[in-house]
Amino acid sequence: MTSSRIAGFYNLPLGERLEKLAEAAGLDPADLAAFQVSGFSSEQANDMVENVVGVFGLPLGMGMNFIVNGREVLIPMVIEEPSVVAGASFMAKLVRASGGFTASTSAPEMIGQIQVLDVKDLMNASMKLLEHKSELLAEANLLDPVLTKVGGGARDLEIRVIEASPIGQFLVLHLIYDVRDAMGANAVNTACEKLAPHIARITGGRVHLRILSNLADKRLVKARCTVLLDDLAFKDPSGHMYTGEQVRDGIIEAWAFAEADPYRAATHNKGIMNGVDAVVIATGNDWRAIEAGAHAYAARDGRYTSLSTWGRDADGNLTGELEMPMAVGIIGGATRVHPAAIAALKLMGVKTAGELAGIIASVGLAQNMAALRALATEGIQSGHMTLHARQVAIAAGATGTLVDEVAAKMVAEKTVRIDRAEQFLKDRK
Repeated sequence: MTSSRIAGFYNLPLGERLEKLAEAAGLDPADLAAFQVSGFSSEQANDMVENVVGVFGLPLGMGMNFIVNGREVLIPMVIEEPSVVAGASFMAKLVRASGGFTASTSAPEMIGQIQVLDVKDLMNASMKLLEHKSELLAEANLLDPVLTKVGGGARDLEIRVIEASPIGQFLVLHLIYDVRDAMGANAVNTACEKLAPHIARITGGRVHLRILSNLADKRLVKARCTVLLDDLAFKDPSGHMYTGEQVRDGIIEAWAFAEADPYRAATHNKGIMNGVDAVVIATGNDWRAIEAGAHAYAARDGRYTSLSTWGRDADGNLTGELEMPMAVGIIGGATRVHPAAIAALKLMGVKTAGELAGIIASVGLAQNMAALRALATEGIQSGHMTLHARQVAIAAGATGTLVDEVAAKMVAEKTVRIDRAEQFLKDRK
């Protein structure tokens, strides 16, 4: 990768952007051909899910300007919402001056849950399971010798007693399983199924559910960034000038609202997931699992709160950090079936699932900063509505150059509605 900053990329004709991407990434344009609509056929879709009647397209944009752990990265983002790609890319540009984003991950350990019912003595059963821990872990490791050979496999067993539930007390065994570069659902579920009869025999109970947990709180990613104070200053479209201190403090104050209030935190974290999900989808990973894990993690202490933290360093610069579960893979599933997902991973040049997780978290943090900056200064609608107006114009029937013309008129009068777009088109006839 030469650079994730391609000057004037937004203004290039659509047909030339793919060439520029390939050139910057040192790839042949054919490697990225799957980003075109024809890259995924109904026949291919038919092999992935049931009752296929076609395919459904979403915009694939490029997150620009990103440096993650010292490496330039061009980041594919699949999303239909305006301003997300632009917002994340602009924030990444500001972060470049301080060296970009840094990211780290914990071991890729997933949790498999085995529910044990009808146990007469929960404490005694728990002790027996711990006594047989080595035996159970060894059996789990026999299931996938290839995974074990590359350093993965069963790591630990944890016992939990559910004290109160609609059906009373019961036992839950957690199988901690290192899945390496896979998302891991199939490996973990298979291991849980395999261990079930042995757990029933040891406990004298009845094994019921045997399933992966999407609260992957042993598989965390953390992304950090710093934005220099001088780079935060800007002038809004109305000509009002915001100082670096005003923007920094405004972002911190906006984050504090989300940290303290679950109603605000829900929308705050949704903004983070705008960036996260866009990359997860582009790489063929399970965005529903990531969403579930993120929101459960945000409420892990019994109160739903912000996934990110914003503050200031000793020099007064803005600092941000995002920590969340990130169960993504680069092998298995759609990551090796969907042509565009394959192309996305190739473009980013990721070698491990942990590296991909760090990139995704960096995009989430960048998008969070973009939203907070807008909310704390000119308002979220200023940039968002300009882009949204184009969608409204198209929905009203505008085509070609009329799209921008109608959008500009709606933005100018600050009335972005389909009835106004239709009226503009009618008046123009």
